[in-house]
Parts: sequence; C-alpha cells; structure tokens
Amino acid sequence: MKDISILNAFSRETVGSNSSKKIREESKIPAIIYGDGKNPQPISLDKKDLRIAISNSAFVNKIYDLLIEKTKTRVIVQDISQNPVTDRLEHVDFLRVNDNTKVTIEVPVKFINEALSPGLKRGGVLNVVRYTVEVICPVKNIPENFEFNLDGLEIGDSIHISHTQMDPAIKPTITDRDFTVASILAPSALVSAEATEEKTEEGGEETEESENKDDESSEKK
Repeated sequence: MKDISILNAFSRETVGSNSSKKIREESKIPAIIYGDGKNPQPISLDKKDLRIAISNSAFVNKIYDLLIEKTKTRVIVQDISQNPVTDRLEHVDFLRVNDNTKVTIEVPVKFINEALSPGLKRGGVLNVVRYTVEVICPVKNIPENFEFNLDGLEIGDSIHISHTQMDPAIKPTITDRDFTVASILAPSALVSAEATEEKTEEGGEETEESENKDDESSEKK
C-alpha cells in the first residue's frame, strides 16, 4: 500500500451555504466524508494545510487518515470544488475506505529511458495521449504511477496500456482494446520536408508525362 498521510480536520455541526461561507472566512475549507455504509460527516480543514496537500500531484489518488478529535478516518479524495472564476478552493468530498474498498481512480503515467529511444534521439517527439489512466482497484493496490519504458522505440512506434506492468487486482476501465497511451512522432520539420519531397516527385512525374504526350503528338504530325 502507498504511504498514508495525515490531515487534521474539525467536526462541524451546521451545513449549508451560509455555514460554508463562515468557515471559509475563518481560513478553513468545508468538506464532507461519506461512504462505507455510514452517515455523511461534515468537517472542515485548515486552508493552508489543504493547499499544501493539493500541491502534490498525487493528491487525488493518495490515501489519507483524517484526524478528527483524536479519531482517525481513512479516506481518499473523491471531488474537489473550486470557484470557476477565482480558482479559489471551495469544498472537498472524501470517501471512507478500508483495504478492500474498490475505487475508480486516475493513475498518472510515467515514461522512463527516454535517452535510450532511437526515435527520440533522431528528433522524434513523444506525443502523450493519456497523462493518466483510469482504473478500478482495491485501495491497498493503488499504484503511484504506471511506468512505460521507451528503450528501443523508433519514430512511428506507439505505446499501449499492455506495455506496462499492472497488478492483477488493477483493471483499466477501458476493456475493449489495448488503448494507446503515447506515440513517437516525426519532428514537424522532417514531416514538412518529406511532404515537400513527395509533392516535388509527384510534380516531376506529371511534367514528364506531359512532355511525353507532347512528343507523341509532334511525331503524329
């Protein structure tokens, strides 16, 4: 299991927009814990602590112990609400979990050995199609990331989900195909040069055909 971080939280008795507004004025963020067959539990968290936690790219697929009045509640983040105009943090939803709780979660992808890819050495570009992969898995099996090895890959090669090692307990939500995660594309300059060359060759062939037709016409006369 991944490392479990602790966040301090505070119980709150009141809910609603007025209550949430007052909590934000106190430099706290309203939140709620639900799931595991228990009643929803309104809480709040220190805004500064929460912002530090959110600054970690793994925040949304990390396991936390919320410490509420000396009682720990194990959770993962289900939703983060932010003001669409100011980008201010508004509310967080947490889901209660245990080791066997199955969750649907986005796992980041990681590419290794870029220096060992002949295609990238030749100036190819790594075109990332998916920066995360959505999977269903028990909480205890949530991975930090999925690694994809670029060693030996050439321009035109694609990297598929089958190219990473995945615990049998982890299942991608896309099951009908070996979907693409990334590919190595030719650099734009090379593509443009090849396209120009093809057009030149086509133009040359057309000119040659035209000249041949003119010669045939002259001979008949």
